[in-house]
Amino acid sequence: MITNRDKPEAYRPGKEGQGFFYGYIIVIFATLVMLLAYGSRLSFGVFFKPMTAEFGWSRALTSGAVTFSMVMQGLWGVVMGRFNDRFGPRFIMTLCCFLIGVGFLLMSLTNHLWQLYLFYGFFAGIGGGGVFVALLSTVARWFVRKRAFMTGIVLTGIGLGTFFVPPLTTWLISLYDWRLSYVIIGGLVLTIGIVAAQYLKRDPSQMGLVPYGQREVERLEPTPTAGGLTLHEAVATRQFWMVAAIFAFVGYCIFAVSIHLVPHITDMGITPATAANVLAITGGVQAVSGIIMGYLADRIGSRWVLGIGLVLMSAALFWLVPVREIGMLYLFAATYGISVGASGTMEPIIVADLFGIKSHGFILGVVSLSFTIGGAVGPFVTGYLFDLTGSYRLAFLICALLAFTAIVLVALLRSRFHSPSVAASQ
Repeated sequence: MITNRDKPEAYRPGKEGQGFFYGYIIVIFATLVMLLAYGSRLSFGVFFKPMTAEFGWSRALTSGAVTFSMVMQGLWGVVMGRFNDRFGPRFIMTLCCFLIGVGFLLMSLTNHLWQLYLFYGFFAGIGGGGVFVALLSTVARWFVRKRAFMTGIVLTGIGLGTFFVPPLTTWLISLYDWRLSYVIIGGLVLTIGIVAAQYLKRDPSQMGLVPYGQREVERLEPTPTAGGLTLHEAVATRQFWMVAAIFAFVGYCIFAVSIHLVPHITDMGITPATAANVLAITGGVQAVSGIIMGYLADRIGSRWVLGIGLVLMSAALFWLVPVREIGMLYLFAATYGISVGASGTMEPIIVADLFGIKSHGFILGVVSLSFTIGGAVGPFVTGYLFDLTGSYRLAFLICALLAFTAIVLVALLRSRFHSPSVAASQ
């Protein structure tokens, strides 16, 4: 039998200068799916006021659908990650885009609160659960070299989706109404998303290829790059629990700030439009940061980049507590955006570096669940502390301290995955 190693050098993609590598197609369509999936779900805030005005629902009850959707996303991310390891991203992304698209189509028929929780919270939540894990796990399988850089590109889909889809939704609602707007956005996810999903493949071996850069790494490193630990083996290590804690803290900080930053700024007497601009800067800088930090991680390592991101996050959050001037708030937004881009990009890379890619989707799904749990707890605790103290000072200090704790945990991580026998002893 002729293996990839036996084939002529010119046949082995993944080495620079030897033809177009299909992994770049994976990155392009993964970014497109990420844009549609996250852009549509993050446009919920645009529908928020028209729906509450029509039905008279409280903001707490309406926001509860988002919390429920996050819980579904976290739980089903584990399942979808496992399915991606077995069936590949084409099936998973087709299913996810179908669920999100149908959920949005059904939202146009909403007349009762339970329908909001079912259509957006349950259907769109489950659909969203597979997107992050499956797409980034797939990119990790296609690239050994440039893995972090390509991950950063795919993650710009979240920033681009946030940049394009909510304004599009606002325009559609102004032209028609919120019900027809749900139909249009849902239709875009169904058609474009499902078509894009058909170009995704689980790993290069399905096309007789090898991951980009694998041959070069094999010549330089005696340790195989395509192995790794199962989830059962990974959870037996201290490494896994430190990684889970790191991203739980990151999720706590990111969602606490994203939900409460605008209220915090308007409490200072600054206009809502200016406050929204500060939040928008964090999103725009995050998209650019993801690419730059991914490029940097390929050169200095994912742990260093994650550490840099967390240092910036902790410093920005400590800075947020006393700052009152609008210029300083913009500086905070830029610094914080860099930190979010760095930490988000490094999640799948850290998992691949520490545990390999054998069960990358399954392990990433569990780590992402910890991120989601932190993201669900952060906004609630932050709001509760504000109600208790009348200020966000204590809440943001806690965020800063959690980011600092994550820095310490990153410093304790080891750099490479080990064999199951070694891992079990850690």
